[in-house]
Amino acid sequence: MAAPFKAPTSPHNKPEIPAWIPPQETKMDIEWADLRTIELSLLDSDDPDIVAELVATTKAAIKEDGFLFLTNYGVSLEQLHRQFSLAQYLHENISQEDKERLLWDPSTGVFAGFKPRFGWKREKGKYDGIEHFNFYSPEFEHSNRVPRCILPFMDEITSFCDYLVNSVNRRLLRLLSMVLELPDDYLWNTIQSHDGLVGDGYFRHALFYPLDEESRVSRKGVRMYGHTDYGTTTFLFSVPVTALQIWKDDKWRYVSYNPGALVVNLGETLEVISGGHFKATLHKVAEPPEDQRHEQRLSLVLFNGSKGDMHLKPVTESPLIQREGFVLKQGIFMQFKNLMDSGRPVPTNKEWREAQIKTRLQIAPEERLEGVKEVNGTKYGQDVILGVPVMLPV
Repeated sequence: MAAPFKAPTSPHNKPEIPAWIPPQETKMDIEWADLRTIELSLLDSDDPDIVAELVATTKAAIKEDGFLFLTNYGVSLEQLHRQFSLAQYLHENISQEDKERLLWDPSTGVFAGFKPRFGWKREKGKYDGIEHFNFYSPEFEHSNRVPRCILPFMDEITSFCDYLVNSVNRRLLRLLSMVLELPDDYLWNTIQSHDGLVGDGYFRHALFYPLDEESRVSRKGVRMYGHTDYGTTTFLFSVPVTALQIWKDDKWRYVSYNPGALVVNLGETLEVISGGHFKATLHKVAEPPEDQRHEQRLSLVLFNGSKGDMHLKPVTESPLIQREGFVLKQGIFMQFKNLMDSGRPVPTNKEWREAQIKTRLQIAPEERLEGVKEVNGTKYGQDVILGVPVMLPV
């Protein structure tokens, strides 16, 4: 049975920090996305029927939605709120000197460091009201790569991420391996990156500031444009400010607040290696409902990465794929299958994610390389990345 998360006991006194107080939930009438809930602790059950039912529920969730709620994964609500308090403290206390010293540079192919509120490049762009600090493995290894204000608390952030990666994500990948009818630790051993604390992934503290009316109009009610994640799994901790939307049933739908739950979405790596059986779901961050637009939205996200030198192609030894074949629906797997069928080289995970970070930088759909196209009544913005067409609904 998986052990619960245990926060470290610090040998020294730390500064006292204000507790994060969750904002009030929306009272607006919202058309929510209907997501399944996976209780991860059931994976440890001695009853094979319970485990079989868990696998079946997971299979349906990831094939139809690509998003799910994960509960009972080992972190208490109190422990989670402590992490939100640390993120709040970082954003409120990071110095201007550290903002400049640790300024990110996505042109390098990684998001490491501090993102200011002005676009998705190192150079100052249009105001978007979004701040990040992104912790890659080197940020956990070198104290000069993180804001000075957060140094006394890095033991807590480190142990939290270690648990998420090596306990929660490992168990989830075990469950997904079972869906593919592969050995339990297949995805963990073969696909998941293990270079450093968070492998080739990263942990993000994000803060969305409310937009003024001019910015809201110019962004057409969108904070982050529709996209899929490129890694294995993404863990978003459910927050009260309603903003996350997923593309479901040919429309954008809000994801509801589920206190303490992880909102999990699968990345493009898993869609490709599963032959389309797993779905990398399109999602975006929209403007909150009217009664929450004055609120700051604090967010914690762990992006789990796949091995950089691995070429993106289906795991054909999966009995599920051998029996049922590929799932040929519109999505990133279809584009990669076209690439493979044409005989052109398939990019490695590292090449694919770095190309996306460098080129797919949250620009409006109408500004994308191929502009906006309409398919079956739905408008899409289209990019071409390493020869692979990527279509994203407007």
